[in-house]
Amino acid sequence: MAGPAAGIPAARRSGGPARGFDAIVVGEYERAFHGQQLEQLTPTLVRHDVQLWLPETYGPVNFDNPRQLALLDLLGVHSQREVSRARHRTTAAMRAQAELQGRHLGGRPPYGYRLVDAGPHPNRAHAAWGRRLHRLEPDPATAPWVRWIFEQRLTGCSVASIARTLNDNGVPCPSGADPARNRHRSGHQWMLTTVAAILANPRYTGRQVWNRQRTDHDDIEPDGTITRHHEIQRWNAAPHWVISRQIAHPPLVTEEQFVAAQAIHTAPTPTDGTPRHYRLAGLVCCGICGRIMDSHWVHGRPGYRCRHGHTSSRTKTSPQPKILYIREDHLLDRLRHDRGLHRHHPALRSPDPEKVTAHLRTNNMIIVCDHHIWTIEAETTVYTLNPAGSVLAATAKIPAQRDGDHAKHEKPSHFVWK
Repeated sequence: MAGPAAGIPAARRSGGPARGFDAIVVGEYERAFHGQQLEQLTPTLVRHDVQLWLPETYGPVNFDNPRQLALLDLLGVHSQREVSRARHRTTAAMRAQAELQGRHLGGRPPYGYRLVDAGPHPNRAHAAWGRRLHRLEPDPATAPWVRWIFEQRLTGCSVASIARTLNDNGVPCPSGADPARNRHRSGHQWMLTTVAAILANPRYTGRQVWNRQRTDHDDIEPDGTITRHHEIQRWNAAPHWVISRQIAHPPLVTEEQFVAAQAIHTAPTPTDGTPRHYRLAGLVCCGICGRIMDSHWVHGRPGYRCRHGHTSSRTKTSPQPKILYIREDHLLDRLRHDRGLHRHHPALRSPDPEKVTAHLRTNNMIIVCDHHIWTIEAETTVYTLNPAGSVLAATAKIPAQRDGDHAKHEKPSHFVWK
């Protein structure tokens, strides 16, 4: 808490007349800092000549006093423990409210629902402040599309075909139907992940679900400091979800339909049951559009392709560059036989493909391909691959600009699949 410096002469304000205080007064240290946050803030306070007042130091903190600095470290540890306890108590209470009461605990309503008033808050203090409960109710404009998505899935349609049909019919996607709550999204079209998320959301069965996502706090830095500036949202596994025991809102699909939809898999599976293994997955980049190429199995061989942004969720309407196909064995053969590249990276000469790919990943190297030229790009250098040997190019950045006369390079065989 900052105390205003009313009546203090401007000459005493080290920040100048524009700053209205010369000290920070903390009433409860648990609500002011935790861990080593105060230690990180101390240089700033000293640099700007701002005092810090704490009841535990009986006045202003003397940052040159070792005993007071040790006391501040101890207070930070106690505060960190209190933060952990408060977080645990809050999490336990929210878990009970979701599971036993089916209460909506905030956040955007899922596509197909809208929030409606559910009466005053059961906590008298919150009710006195004007807070009210909310519950989910089917949205007349979007709920029919949720039912349609599940119906199509139960007939065996793929996620891509469902998304493509929605886009072709001009159905607003979730961020387009509710842009006020989705300002961080474009709202242009349906994506494969959007349809998949709807099909995997058990809230459409009428039960309240909580803890599908978590926010990781208090990352520990390499120097031992604790910070809350890096908060990352992650998806929890299904066993960690909290599902209400009773129906909490009108369902859009039955539980039998939801369970049946989860069991449908339209992805092609190998007829021989052998798992596919792509050694260069994530290392092959398209030199035309800059995207990471998709792993693709064709004619019994692993390979990679790039459709330059075209997805199965929308109908192809405009001409696009020719789809690029690259065979994995051709790439590995080029790496093993390029003498110019071996002068700088002899490990790539190894006949073991696993050692070659491990060297590429360890040294942050990628393979950039187009219909004419293949290159290896490191953090500062580009190596051009060709059957006669590679040439060390000038310094470049990833993705690099590739120049050269295509006629000087042998026509690659990467788009001949045999």
